[in-house]
Amino acid sequence: VALGLYFPRKEYLENVYVDEPAGTPLLRIHALRDSREEVAHFHLCQNLIVPRARPQENNWFQIREETGLLYLSKSLDREDFNMLSVGNWMPLSKVMLYVFLSSHPFQEKECDSATRTTVFLSLINATAPACSSLTARQLCFTEMDLSFHIKENKPPGTFHQLRLPSVHHLCQNLSISYKLLAAEGVPFRYNENTTSVRVTQRLDREERERYELIAKCTVREGFREMQVEVPFLVNVLDEDDSPPFLPNGTDTADAVVEFNRKEGTVLSTLTVYDADTTPIYPLESSRKKYTGTIITDDPWISETFRVEHIFDEIHFSPNGSQVRGTRHEY
Repeated sequence: VALGLYFPRKEYLENVYVDEPAGTPLLRIHALRDSREEVAHFHLCQNLIVPRARPQENNWFQIREETGLLYLSKSLDREDFNMLSVGNWMPLSKVMLYVFLSSHPFQEKECDSATRTTVFLSLINATAPACSSLTARQLCFTEMDLSFHIKENKPPGTFHQLRLPSVHHLCQNLSISYKLLAAEGVPFRYNENTTSVRVTQRLDREERERYELIAKCTVREGFREMQVEVPFLVNVLDEDDSPPFLPNGTDTADAVVEFNRKEGTVLSTLTVYDADTTPIYPLESSRKKYTGTIITDDPWISETFRVEHIFDEIHFSPNGSQVRGTRHEY
């Protein structure tokens, strides 16, 4: 069953300042496809979620359905800030929005798509700071880690844009450029013109479960140059696509029973490896996945002997990278 489009990040984070003009771009949200034919459509549904208060009607934020660009549709003034911060005397108030995803254009008020991501907006009771007062880190990256989840066996696609739309919009006198530092042969490509990062091929979690890259940003202002580097991590999500395997190729074990064996004596063992999944909780779910059976027609044997099943997480090392899996022992 195709599960459809999905978000490579579970949540997004951005700052919104009082009196930023309508039309200011805030952040860019991406989606990845389950099959090549799909086209992503983004939609804001429901109200603004305000902590410790009733949800508020969303009058300030809009998203472009085709591109996933979230922007201010109305300037947030101090009166708006006071209403949304609800008796919160802090200079900052957090609100939440849900962005929904569909492979067809959204009908009005259609908000039952299970695929959604959360956008946290920090509303700041101050006007946007001067670009020259921001650090290289603030100009280049949000406070969130650059950490992504990409499903294995899915088509290639763009999953992130390094340039921050709000900074690009507000600080046009600064030159901000990026590089993605990675080992040779990793399946990601950086486009310097758009600052977007693309996964270039289908991934296989059984080959590699995690990629660790570095995003490097250079800010130039006149003769001044600042650089900052942050980790850029991609985790590959598993799909149950590899059969279990037996280390010596046999799925049965013979047991020789001598007289006067004590109860609890181990007579025979059989090991099964599964590179595809790791032990899941509750443990019964992992246990039910494979069962061990004594093959016999003799009721006395069935009553006298039993198969015990224990399992633990192990690491395989294909191509020198560590991949988690499970060892089942019977």
